[in-house]
Order: sequence, then C-alpha cells, then structure tokens
Amino acid sequence: MHPARRRPAARCAAAALALCSLGAHAQSVRYVDAGRGQVPVYLPSTYDDSTPMPLIVMLHGYSTSGSQQEAYFRFLAHQEAYGFMLAIPQGEDDLLGNPFWNATDACCDFFDSGVDDSAYLLAVIDAVKAICAVEERRVCLVGHSNGGFMAYRMACDHADVIASIASLAGATHDDPDDCAPSTTVHTLEIHGTDDNVIFYEGGYIGSSHYPGAVETAELWAANNGCAVVADHSSPPLDLDRGIPGAETLIATYEQDCAPGGSAELWTIVGGGHTPSLSASFSPAVIEWLLDHPKPCPADFNGDGAANTLDVLAYLNAWSARDPAADCNADGIIDTRDVLCFLGLWTTGC
Repeated sequence: MHPARRRPAARCAAAALALCSLGAHAQSVRYVDAGRGQVPVYLPSTYDDSTPMPLIVMLHGYSTSGSQQEAYFRFLAHQEAYGFMLAIPQGEDDLLGNPFWNATDACCDFFDSGVDDSAYLLAVIDAVKAICAVEERRVCLVGHSNGGFMAYRMACDHADVIASIASLAGATHDDPDDCAPSTTVHTLEIHGTDDNVIFYEGGYIGSSHYPGAVETAELWAANNGCAVVADHSSPPLDLDRGIPGAETLIATYEQDCAPGGSAELWTIVGGGHTPSLSASFSPAVIEWLLDHPKPCPADFNGDGAANTLDVLAYLNAWSARDPAADCNADGIIDTRDVLCFLGLWTTGC
C-alpha cells in the first residue's frame, strides 16, 4: 500500500475508534481537518491521485454520529463497486451533548449556538480536494433527518459546488426566500408516510415550521426551473425490508429543468422515520447521486455528449451573439470566447 494511503495506529488513536473501524471496508483512509478535528475520507482500491473520483459526503442525524450513520446507510460496502470516495464529518455537540447540524430555522440548532455548519462543510469539501483528486462535477451529499436538512442547506448555499443531494426524512427551508441557490442542484427526498418525527405532510419543531416531502420536492423543482408537474411512471422500489413488496413510489420532476437540475421524491408508503433499509437502498441512492452530475461545460447542446455537434452549436450561438456564447463571462462575445469554449471542449467531460 502506498504510504499516503496507510492508516497508522496513531491516526486511529487520534480519531474516533468507531470511525477507524469503518476502514475495514475500504482500501485506505485519509484524514482532513477543517478546524474541528480529523474527518475520515475513505478511498476504494481503484482510487489513484491522477484520476478524479466522485466525492460523497455523509451527514448524520441529530444526536447520532458519523459512524452510526454509516452503519445504518452502509455506503462503504458498495464503495468498490461504484468507485467513489466517502467523507464522514461530525457535527458539534449541543448543550445536551447531542451532535447536530445548524441547517434551517426548524432543525436543529436548538440552543441558538449560531455555529456555521454551512461554511464548515464547504471547508471539509475543499480540504478533501486539497489532498485527493475529486471529480468536480460529482460532489454529492447524503443525510438522514437533521443530516437531510443540512444537505438542503448546502444545496442552497453552495449550489456551484454541490451536484446532487439525497435526504432521508429531511426537509428544505420553509421560507423560499431563505434559499437562493446560485445555480441548479439535483435533489432527492426519500420520506416515509408514517414518519412520526419529521412528518411527511410537514409540521413544526418547536415554533418553527418545516415543509412536507411533496412541498420540499416541488420547491426544489421550482429552484431548478422545472415544471412543477410530477411524473409517476417509474416503477416502485423496495427500500424498506419491513414492508412487503415494492412499497416506495417515485415522483420525478424533470420536465423543462435548467441544465444540471431536477427534483425527485421517493415515498416509502408505511415507512417510518428510520426505515428498516433493504439491501437495495444504498445501491439505489448511490446510483442516483452519481447519475446526477453537474452539467458538462463542453456539452453545449445538452445532449449528454461532448462532440463536434457541440462545436457547431456553439459557433452558431457565437455568430448570433447569443449570450450563452459568452464563455469567459466578461460580458463581451468575441474570439476569446471561442478559444475559451474550445479549451473546454478539448478537455471534454
């Protein structure tokens, strides 16, 4: 094993032992520190520093830990098959000693600490990029409950960085004015209809209201420029092993979306706040996250491929002085934009 990928005993002693034990599933683990101590970053055996790889950041729920969240989601068991790196940060402890994320007005900074978890998690992502080759188009977040709320907060605050998020039993901001993403982000809400903690129809935590699962999906469909019309044609999934059959209904919002944006809702009919996750849950969520990257800059015509058709489409737009042809974003469409686009096109996706 390369020295940089070795997991020395001293590093394990410095980090939580529960987190170090997760390394048994991964080829190697590195650590980053964004100001709150070490955060483990698990790497599959296929990783090398010359080839960018997707990054998934896992966010735990209120009063739980990163290691407990991984034990529930079991993403590491699928890391080799899907080829992604996994970072598992830890929230601050509140006055009751419960780890939390300061995500929205409703959840879950109950003692008004004002801690800036949005800036902290961005710093974690930047720290991972400093020591690992991260695929910029596939920086993804997944969270449960409070972690789901925090994933939405990150999509609101750092849409230029985050490609996709998946939330189990979370919700977005109640007031749309509190979320102004700079660009599109693919979002997936997974929610049980019998959730008695974060209600499927929405509710209150203290005096603060949070939107329901359908409203959360629709708010993000609107954020992403999609028609707020759900497509229910996808076959159901079996995500909860405690409920017979394929109990999870899929609603997608993909019509007329701006590039790089969509919204989706997986409704676990009869599912609770902490469903008994089936063996298909983690692969389904991982596949969804990785299948929803940021747009490829070289794919000018939006057909999913970077080829000569994109050059022709760009030159047509440039000749027509279409604002979309302002590749270098200087407000002027000139030959420098052609050179800019050809540079992107040569790099590809």
